[in-house]
Amino acid sequence: MKTFLSWTAWPFLFISCMLITYYGFTIGHPVIYFNIAYAFLIVSLLFLEQYMPHEREWNLDDGQLFANIGHTLLSKGTVQTLVIFSSVIGLATLVKPAAEASYGIWPRDWPIWIQVCLGVIAAEFGLYWAHRIGHEVKYFWRFHAVHHSVTRLWIINTGRFHFVDSLFSIVLSMAILLTLGAPMEALIWLSAITAFIGMLTHCNVEMRFGPISWIFNTPGLHRWHHSRNMKESNKNYGENIMLWDQIFGTYFNPDRRPPVDIGTFVYIPPGFLAQVAYPFSKSNPLNKKRKNAR
Repeated sequence: MKTFLSWTAWPFLFISCMLITYYGFTIGHPVIYFNIAYAFLIVSLLFLEQYMPHEREWNLDDGQLFANIGHTLLSKGTVQTLVIFSSVIGLATLVKPAAEASYGIWPRDWPIWIQVCLGVIAAEFGLYWAHRIGHEVKYFWRFHAVHHSVTRLWIINTGRFHFVDSLFSIVLSMAILLTLGAPMEALIWLSAITAFIGMLTHCNVEMRFGPISWIFNTPGLHRWHHSRNMKESNKNYGENIMLWDQIFGTYFNPDRRPPVDIGTFVYIPPGFLAQVAYPFSKSNPLNKKRKNAR
């Protein structure tokens, strides 16, 4: 049974969430049904993390529950919707006149599912480079290191990003779609897809992926990205899909088990408020001129 679930869990959960959200669009309530789909995903993954964990050690308490939730609520949205879906809808609402205008080169007459695929590919270019810059540029790494300081992966640290880090990613990705003239529906779909794949990517569930990892960001790929070894962690920058990693040579999926000992060599304080303030602190070694290893 566990072997069967390991092969089917990722596609079943992702497709189920997409279908629930699609139904919400058809009846005019995409936000409500996104929340239903997301709640279904959370409950399912919490069960699977106990039933068939990838690493049993990652089910042990690391004392970061409050910090994880705090970062999620601060950087990814509000208590009502829990994740980035609402924050992006809010951004889209602010630019609604521009988003609904007939401008740019966006193919608005194409079927919406093709527009969504195109939107994911286009926005992913911004997400990829925002993520890569977060690793390779010292100024931005001080914020992104908050996410990489975790010593275990599970669904509750999916949204553990410093709010500056999240804002940078959202701006780079959404700016591309708005510049091209993408409609509101494409923006909302991108938000939903990012939320679903983000939760699946960080889950501590034993899964097998095969060719799925050639296209989508999966837990198998993302566990390498959280390695302490920079040659492994400075890879797999894709948020949703791996297209730009394939193109720019940062795709990494060796035929061996990812490390259980994850994290970063940069000191990050354990408290939530301290983590929010630390990137700006003069005591942060990343704010000093000397070069530091990650």
